[in-house]
Amino acid sequence: MTSAARPASADSSSRVLVAVGGNATHPDNITGTTEEQEVVAANAARALLPLMQRQGELIVTHGNGPVVGKILMRQILTRDKVAPMRLDICVAHSQGGIAYLLMQAMENELASAGSKRIVACVLTQVEVDRDDPAFGNPSKPIGPFFKEADARPLIAQGSHMMEDAGRGWRYAVASPRPRAIVNLPLIDTMARMGTIVIAGGGGGIPVVRDADGRLHGVEAVIDKDLTSAFMANLLGIDTLMILTSVPRVAINFGKPGQRELGTVSVRELEAYQAEGHFARGSMAPKIDAVLRFLAHGGKRAVIAHLEQAAAAFEGDAGTHVVAES
Repeated sequence: MTSAARPASADSSSRVLVAVGGNATHPDNITGTTEEQEVVAANAARALLPLMQRQGELIVTHGNGPVVGKILMRQILTRDKVAPMRLDICVAHSQGGIAYLLMQAMENELASAGSKRIVACVLTQVEVDRDDPAFGNPSKPIGPFFKEADARPLIAQGSHMMEDAGRGWRYAVASPRPRAIVNLPLIDTMARMGTIVIAGGGGGIPVVRDADGRLHGVEAVIDKDLTSAFMANLLGIDTLMILTSVPRVAINFGKPGQRELGTVSVRELEAYQAEGHFARGSMAPKIDAVLRFLAHGGKRAVIAHLEQAAAAFEGDAGTHVVAES
């Protein structure tokens, strides 16, 4: 089922969750100035406008890997002058900053199109298990890429670093799985009222509950795609779209015989996953998220380039994963 046959598109009343990748909101080719990020946010909003103009519910999540990594770098460089923030606070800072730029850009696009639809951001806490084995194995790459020679001194200073899919070295942090979304009722209510909701940024602010039910932040970054799939399932969302910087999922990526996937069944995708086609720091979490979404009631999952969001929604672009009949 990897042919280019056009998959069925969602109808105008369907409920959609769109997950925008961190590298799509902060690509590698910018230095990260506010002005650069405003341009990138404006481009993202322009690509999302056709989805925002639909009548159905729309929730937007976003990655934060490049941004939260830079926050960590600033802390390392200034640790002798400024007290560092715990990682959950860094995630909250990146979540709020990225969502602000996206929200403003989306509001501007809607206003230019004559739409009065409202965009709102929910600062989202996501509960994880304090005993999740991920805390003992930092494996989530975040932040900018380093050459190995530049990464070694940081490792010597106590930073966790990992090589990421042949693209360079990055900071590595714990990435526990989401188990509850603290702010879910608010997100659901706002979406049902017609508000475009930006939520779960960077996978959500990681928190745990103590024996008394009180919340506490923890040092981690939750995978944005897993949180997006989890949120979509909890809300009964029909369509999950993961928008990134590549047009389609590919097998044998970067090797002879590379092949892009158009429409693929869950069974086929699981086979490719078992064969090791998807790098853990890039495509693997997206594949895991898509499979989990469909296994828990999702109807349609799409992985596509951000700039092809509208075409992918209509079934004319991207990789479409279909549940087994």
